[in-house]
Amino acid sequence: MFHGSLTALVTPMHEDGRIDEDAYARLIDWQIAEGTSGLVPVGTTGESPTLSHEEHKRVVELAVAGAKDRVPVLAGAGSNSTAEAIGLAQHAQKAGADGVLVVTPYYNKPTQEGLYRHYKAIAESITIPLVIYNIPGRSVIDMTVETMARLAEIKNIVGVKDATANLTRPLHTRRACGPDFIQLSGEDHTLVAYLASGGHGCISVTANVAPRLCAEVHAAWARGDVKGALDIQMRLLPLHDAMFCESNPGPVKYAASLLGFGTNTVRLPLAPVAEANAARIKAAMLEVGLLN
Repeated sequence: MFHGSLTALVTPMHEDGRIDEDAYARLIDWQIAEGTSGLVPVGTTGESPTLSHEEHKRVVELAVAGAKDRVPVLAGAGSNSTAEAIGLAQHAQKAGADGVLVVTPYYNKPTQEGLYRHYKAIAESITIPLVIYNIPGRSVIDMTVETMARLAEIKNIVGVKDATANLTRPLHTRRACGPDFIQLSGEDHTLVAYLASGGHGCISVTANVAPRLCAEVHAAWARGDVKGALDIQMRLLPLHDAMFCESNPGPVKYAASLLGFGTNTVRLPLAPVAEANAARIKAAMLEVGLLN
C-alpha cells in the first residue's frame, strides 16, 4: 500500500497563521495529478508540533477528503505521550486514514523497552497499519534494528520511515524484519541508494514542489532504469539541497508559496527563511524547471 513517492505535505497557511483549507485541497489534487503515490499529512513538514489537537485532526480529515480514495493517506499520529499518540491514531482511523506514521518519542529519551511498549500500545489501539518513524536527528532516540524486529512481529506494524541517512540500516532491517516489511526513506538525498538497499519508497519533502520528478525517480527504478533514476535524482540535487538550507519546513513552505499553495508563513518558533536562502530556493526551482 505504501510505496513510491509519498509527499510529507506542508500545511498551507494564511498570513495570519490560519490553515488555508482551499490551498490544501488544491495541493492534494495537484499532487495526485502529478503522480504522487501517497499523502502524509501532519508530520514534521506539516508543522504538527505547533498545530493544536483540533487543527491536527482537521488536517487529517482534509487530507482524507481530498484524497478521495485515489491514493493512500498515512497520517501523522506521533507524540512523546503514549496516551496522546493513541488518541491521534484512533482519530486518524475514524477519519478514514489508511495508516498512521508514529515518530519515536522525543525529549523523554525512552529505553528500547520503552519504545517497544509505546509502539505496541498504539498498534493495539487501532486496526489500520502503523509505520514507525525513526528520526534520531530530531527525537534523539534511535530505534535499534533489534527493537524494530520485535515490533515487526505485531500484525499491523508494517514498516518504517527511516531518516537516519545510514545506508547500512535498510540492509540490516531487511535481514531482521523480512522483505515485506515496508522501508520508506525519510531522506530525499539518499533515495536511489536507499532503493538499491531494499527500500520501497520515500516520504519526501521535495515532492511538495516537484511531485512529478520525484515520482519519475521511482517509476524509472521500478522498470529497471537505474541510469534514468539517477539522472533525475541528479537533476533534483540542487532542489534537495535548497529544501534543507534551513530547518524544515521553512524552505519548502517558501517554495510552495511560490507555486501558489499558501503563503510564506510558518509558526513560531520557526521563522521565514532568510533573504539569501529565499534567493537560493528560488534559483534552485528555476534550475530544475519549476518556475517559468
